[in-house]
This record gives sequence, structure tokens and C-alpha cells, in this order.
Amino acid sequence: MRISKYLTLAASAVAVALTVGAAQADSHTKTIKIGTEGAYPPFNNLTSDGKLEGFDIDIANALCEEMKVKCEFVVNDWDGMIPSLIAGKFDAVIASMSITEERKEKVDFSDKYYNTPPAIAVPKDFDISEASDAGLDGRVLGAQSSTTHSNYAEEKLPSVDVRLYPTPDEYKLDIASGRVDAVIDDVVVLSDWLKTDDGACCKILDTLTPDPVINGPGAGIAIRKGEDDLREMFNEAIIAIRDNGKYKEINDKYFEFDVYGE
Repeated sequence: MRISKYLTLAASAVAVALTVGAAQADSHTKTIKIGTEGAYPPFNNLTSDGKLEGFDIDIANALCEEMKVKCEFVVNDWDGMIPSLIAGKFDAVIASMSITEERKEKVDFSDKYYNTPPAIAVPKDFDISEASDAGLDGRVLGAQSSTTHSNYAEEKLPSVDVRLYPTPDEYKLDIASGRVDAVIDDVVVLSDWLKTDDGACCKILDTLTPDPVINGPGAGIAIRKGEDDLREMFNEAIIAIRDNGKYKEINDKYFEFDVYGE
């Protein structure tokens, strides 16, 4: 009986060890599908040969490396990003998505991984003097739909005619051709565009003070509700790359200041 008991215990121990080992191996080889837009430089962008690049992409790869998992990117239209996440098309969204209470009703978020303010850009020769409702009264303002920036414009600038676009590319074309009088977006996105030939038409009118309710605490990683383990994995990885210098390395590749914010 004793021998049988010992053999049973030994077999159980081996089974547990194999199970743990398999689980550990699985955690190291697991693939996390990440949704991103690919149309929001310098954060995420598709090159002419179809490759993804940008701050979001580099951060995602660094986080996956820290978590010892494989990243697989899925390009998705911005308007359908949250529905596609909920439907299981991908496991997480790393696409400069601001953490807001409205979005948190549908999905969960990691802690922020960067936080930059909105701004308004206008043509260089335009006679708009201030980035306020009074200063923009009666003007046409372009913004990407389903963003905190369009929400900000509609809430804070009631005297302005807000025109919505599926991606920033469309509003950039319209302000360059005179079809809109101003545009609103992240100050980094606008500043990066103004450095290009296509952005030579325009200038930053002013940086706006974020509204905590509209803009939230920054951009986070969206995941499906209830996937707490994945959220905590991302949170721990964000802290780790901030501590080990990888975040700064990526930050300095794109920016001359710390986009993590306060």
C-alpha cells in the first residue's frame, strides 16, 4: 500500500510539473493579436510597402518582448476598433486610444502609456487669432470622427461647424485645399504633419487645455472586459520598459520630450 501510495504521489508530482512546464512554455509562445489603425503618424502608420511603423508599434513590440509573447498586428478602421475588439478580431488595441469613461463602459484599459494634449492648426495666412469658441465662431473645423478631439470640439466649441472625417488624411487634404478653416488633433500628430511638404500650408494656432472628462488621463491599451490577467500583464510591462530604459529609447526616436506626460 505504501509503495502504491508513493508511486501515486510521484506520478501526480510529475503530472503537475509537466502541466506547469507546458503552461510556462505556452505563456512564452503565446501570440497576442493587436489592433491598430495604421493611419495616425507618428504613432502608427502604414508605409508605402505595407509595413507598420510608429511609436505605438514600437511600444507594442517592446511590451510583447517584455511579456515574452509574440505580437501579431491587425490593421483596422478606427470607427470599428472597439466593436472588432469585442468581437474577438484581436486581443488588444494599441492605437493611441484615449482612456475615457464612455469607452470604459464597453472595454477595459491598461494604465496610460502616453499623454499629450490636443491642438488646433490653421492655414498660415488665415485671420484666426485664438483657439476658442469666439475666435472660431462660424468657422469649419475638421476632426477625425469617434475621437476625443471631435468630442472636445463638439462640446467646447458650440459656435463652430465641426466636420468629421474617417482618418486624419482626409481633413489634412481639406484644410490644404481650403474646404475647412481649421483642424483639431493631438499636438504631436499636427506638429509632425506640419514638418512635411503636405503640411507646409498650415501652422499650430494653439495647444488646448485637456478636459479630464473628455480627454481622459492619456492613451491606454484597450482589452475586452474581464480579461484582468492580460490587463495586468500590460501594466507590469509598461512599468518595466519605463524602468529599464526601453521606453525612453523609443520615445527619443520620435520625440524631443517625454510623451508619457505627468
